[in-house]
Amino acid sequence: MTRTTIQLPLKPSSLGTARSLTVHRYGRPGARPKAYLQASLHADELPGHLVLHHLMGLLDAAPDAIRGEIAIVPVANPVGQSQHVRGSMIGRFDLDGGTNFNRNFPNLTDAIAERLDGRLSADAAANTAAIRAAFAQAIAAQSPAGEVAHLRLELLRLAHDADIALDLHCDEIAPMHLYTTPDLWPVAAPLAADLGARAVMLIRDSGDEPYDEALSKPWWQLAERFGNSAIPLAPCFAATVELRGKADVDDTLAAADAAAIYRYFQRRGLLAGDPGPVPVPLCTPVPLEAVDRLRAPEAGIIVRRAPLCAEVRAGDTVVDIVDATTGTRTPVKARADGMVLSHALLPFATAGAMVAKVAGREKLPDRKGNLLSE
Repeated sequence: MTRTTIQLPLKPSSLGTARSLTVHRYGRPGARPKAYLQASLHADELPGHLVLHHLMGLLDAAPDAIRGEIAIVPVANPVGQSQHVRGSMIGRFDLDGGTNFNRNFPNLTDAIAERLDGRLSADAAANTAAIRAAFAQAIAAQSPAGEVAHLRLELLRLAHDADIALDLHCDEIAPMHLYTTPDLWPVAAPLAADLGARAVMLIRDSGDEPYDEALSKPWWQLAERFGNSAIPLAPCFAATVELRGKADVDDTLAAADAAAIYRYFQRRGLLAGDPGPVPVPLCTPVPLEAVDRLRAPEAGIIVRRAPLCAEVRAGDTVVDIVDATTGTRTPVKARADGMVLSHALLPFATAGAMVAKVAGREKLPDRKGNLLSE
């Protein structure tokens, strides 16, 4: 039950270079439940790195408590970790291809479906095993063209058969919040409560193909394709956990978050011990289409008018954009009632830049397409 550590080499991006993923494993391989956790897929989002450090400390101290299997990747993006420009890490976008590291993960539903012909039945457990096997085969059949594509496939390979897959991120300035799917909300609710999440956004398909959806999407798409009610919709609880903001890299916060994840694993039977009662939830979930992404109409200094987590009404000013060259102060207003979910980290905005988000309660009619990017 003690920790084992392996290195997974990545396809080199250039001559004379080599990077790898470090994977820490606990428990017996193949034991259930299986949990997978990763941090810093956006390489400059570092709170999760520290949370996993504390979680591994808890697991190292209690090896006999592990009932299932746990895989942990504290640094999920060594490519982004290596991208520095004059001392600043450029960890959100691939400097070679320009893509967001947490977008465009392959949707392998078609490849999985091709391998399931005649193998599905009315037995949900047998279907789960068959789909996981087909998922592994579909990943193995891919031929990644470069290092980032190979990275995406390796991250999917590590978690495709997990019962729980948590992708740890953070926003710029924000409270704790989560993204997952409506199908997964029943198993997500205790985690949101344990972590003290102030918002949870639900969507089956954001249009951006992030990591968590690459793990959860095939299940509901296969159920729809085959019309089989014995295909479970939630065998893999995949979620993006936003650990507050970029500056919230703090031992006290990280230790509390690690303890919350540990308690959640106890609730799921992955770890022995009594987690105690589920805390009173601090929020109810809302559709991702209800999140209003406020943008600066012009360049200027950002002056925050509504604090984080404040309740605002449609028409309330959330930030002002100040242009000292003209003396103008332009308000940026909420379009719907909701909670201030995030603010921009840097107090300057270029024209069109996102300056804040408000988590509303009802879908906004124009929130369509790529919901995480637009």
